[in-house]
Amino acid sequence: MTIDTHCHYDMMENPTDYISKAESHGDIIIGMTNLPSHYRMGKAHVVGYKHIRLSLGFHPQLAATSQHELLMFDSLVNFTSYIGEIGLDFSSAYSNSKDIQIKSLRHILSKISGDTHKLVSVHSRKAEKELLALLLEYRIPNVIFHWYSGSISLITNIVSAGYYFSVNEAMTKSANGRKILSTIPKERILTESDAPYNKHYNIRNTLEYLNMSEYEIYQNFRCLINRMKY
Repeated sequence: MTIDTHCHYDMMENPTDYISKAESHGDIIIGMTNLPSHYRMGKAHVVGYKHIRLSLGFHPQLAATSQHELLMFDSLVNFTSYIGEIGLDFSSAYSNSKDIQIKSLRHILSKISGDTHKLVSVHSRKAEKELLALLLEYRIPNVIFHWYSGSISLITNIVSAGYYFSVNEAMTKSANGRKILSTIPKERILTESDAPYNKHYNIRNTLEYLNMSEYEIYQNFRCLINRMKY
């Protein structure tokens, strides 16, 4: 059993084959989408699967060109318990859309504020502090920080908020990634592939580096999922 809490199987060459094989192996897969229209197209293909989920997303890198999709997000948000990929990206390529990213994220978070039945996967590149502040402002309870690359000092605040981190093999390949991995409490670690975008997506290699078992990751995942029942 493999647990992948952040991948983009809708962008794979053969999504149906991928999720069918994963289901047959007993893998737990949470797929992200980059836009509500992608979620709407893909949702029917995961109906009936026990371990495969698809999340409703609005990627911050697409905020400037996809404002018309926010109304679709509103129409779909009550039909899923999984939200992602959402967040902020203030890296140099997207810093010019900072204001519209924040406006879009505020809109999204207002629709799920205080909702304990939602699990949210967030993108936080170069905007970790700002994103955390917004998540707390809107009282978002169940959050996974995907592929965290921010400051070490902020990890304590994220953990204090009750949030988790999904980590991948690429993080084991850099000095900063390894430092982050050594700082996150093991009970807050989940695994991800971020496939097909991530070249280093082998979850077993990640587990080996962390010296953690699939069962330990499963226990962490169950602790988070159990929150959604109340």
